[in-house]
Amino acid sequence: MTQTLTFRLARIPTPIGAMLIATDEQDRLRVLDWDEHVPRMERLLQRHYGGAAVLKDGGDASHPIAERLRAYVAGDIAAIDDIPTQSAGTPFQREVWAALREIPAGETWSYGRLAAHIGRPAAVRAVGLANGANPIGVVVPCHRVIGANGTLTGYGGGIARKRWLLEHEGVRLKEERLLL
Repeated sequence: MTQTLTFRLARIPTPIGAMLIATDEQDRLRVLDWDEHVPRMERLLQRHYGGAAVLKDGGDASHPIAERLRAYVAGDIAAIDDIPTQSAGTPFQREVWAALREIPAGETWSYGRLAAHIGRPAAVRAVGLANGANPIGVVVPCHRVIGANGTLTGYGGGIARKRWLLEHEGVRLKEERLLL
């Protein structure tokens, strides 16, 4: 018999749209996405947990993780550094996602640098795919990964959000990096 996983869903207003978070019964962040991407979030939960995941409305978003994310948005960038997370990706994906949390706020890494950091310099494309499959954006900061030429590459929440997050964390983007 499969155990049912219940995730509490909360919405957090931000200057770049409502952030959605899903936390589990052990108060770990399982998913972070944006309000207009609910169908994508539901597909991701289905892919990772099958019918075992149930989303319940979390109410007023007074959860400690929501408080930390509000602090992050208000300017306390370090507030998200030790938010507990749990994800159900492949071992390789989880390795990439753990490495993402090692990218300091205010810095960007290329996909190549990230691949080299995990000891797999030839796995740039696989690292990019794992980065794109990250279910816990912002906290597992996939937005800090950019193209080798310094361009802002894809971000599930949109390039405008990626730009805002990077600038919010103190990254100074060169004008040519904004051209897509």
